[in-house]
Amino acid sequence: MSIFAGSRFVVVGLGRAGMPAAERLRELGADVFVWDDSEASREAASAFIVARPSEVEGHLDAVVLSPGIPHKLPQPHPEAEWALAQGVPVLTDAELLYQAVRGLGSQARFAGITGTNGKSTTTALLAHILDVAGIPNAAGANLGPAALSLPILPDNGVYVLEMSSYMLERIATLRFDVAVMLNLSPDHLERHGDMAGYAAAKREIFARQDEGCTAVIGIDDAESREMAAWLRNGPARVVEISGDDIAELKVKSLPGKHNAQNASAATAMARALGVDWGAIAQGIASFPGLPHRQQEVALRGGVRFINDSKATNADAASRAMGCYERFVWIAGGVAKAGGIDDLAPFFPRIEKAFLIGQDGPAFAWRLGEAGVAHENVETLDRAVPEAFAAAAACGVVLFSPAAASFDQFPNFEARGERFAALAGGE
Repeated sequence: MSIFAGSRFVVVGLGRAGMPAAERLRELGADVFVWDDSEASREAASAFIVARPSEVEGHLDAVVLSPGIPHKLPQPHPEAEWALAQGVPVLTDAELLYQAVRGLGSQARFAGITGTNGKSTTTALLAHILDVAGIPNAAGANLGPAALSLPILPDNGVYVLEMSSYMLERIATLRFDVAVMLNLSPDHLERHGDMAGYAAAKREIFARQDEGCTAVIGIDDAESREMAAWLRNGPARVVEISGDDIAELKVKSLPGKHNAQNASAATAMARALGVDWGAIAQGIASFPGLPHRQQEVALRGGVRFINDSKATNADAASRAMGCYERFVWIAGGVAKAGGIDDLAPFFPRIEKAFLIGQDGPAFAWRLGEAGVAHENVETLDRAVPEAFAAAAACGVVLFSPAAASFDQFPNFEARGERFAALAGGE
């Protein structure tokens, strides 16, 4: 396969997405250069020519920039800034997957999932439904394998891509046959400037859709309803979904109204892709769920330990908090804009809160102001045993941090795994 023969790319950022992208582009015939600010990463990429984009002589087709590296706000990476000044496109690897698939003649369809919360569950659920229906599919991008590492599917195949706002602002020709925007709440505002910039990035999932495409949009929040009104003026068929569309799910892996919205979204997308109702119902009923999302990881002394480490903002935490009448709460880390102010309606459900991380003191102040029993214990290792002792009456320890993890952990997965180990009595 030499679909990119004669093309020249520089892959910047050699992590989970970058190295697979470099390897696949070379496999597809491109001349590939790589760069990473880490010397160790550059040394590990010795199979490639290591060079900054600004050091490569001659024409460049694109700079493939890893999602976590900014090209605009809050401060553009110098090589991305150089590329934009030179008129060199700055792309995400999902864009190049689309170009490769179409260039190789496959008419496989593309399904895109975005939103502040629920993306991963909806992505995994849709892929599971397609598996049940016997439809060839490959899921990845922001969840799971990097987009460019996915196989080339036949014409009846479906790519199920979780798309972050970071990825969506770097697509150029990618068109999703069916796309969903689940919900919008403040997140990543340092990258997008404000909510308007964040919403504009999310809206790119519907870019280039035509009359043969389906746009699915959640309407359970004001920002999404505003986007729905905009979509109605477009060419695509619009399907509005809500957490009220599906009666409370009797599926252990999908608790709460938010998961009803996720299931509604996956259902609407599956129907647009031609899946029958029986396969959809079977897929939802048999879905195993994803780790770190309201995952019961231990039951000790009558106390359930719920790992919701993926809740990196208040809106995500509210979805878990709404599922329990009474609970001991572990929260904290690096807070997003607004902190936990929006969680005030759930404060009466908190038996006691144990707070950790950089913004634990700020959370403690807000809870204290509301009269909620709390203690700032700084670390998860201290929080879990103390929460266990405090949960005898309510029977639930909910770890739903409402904050990012990178003050104390490399990612939410590592944070959740540590909680699970401590919950198990380590």
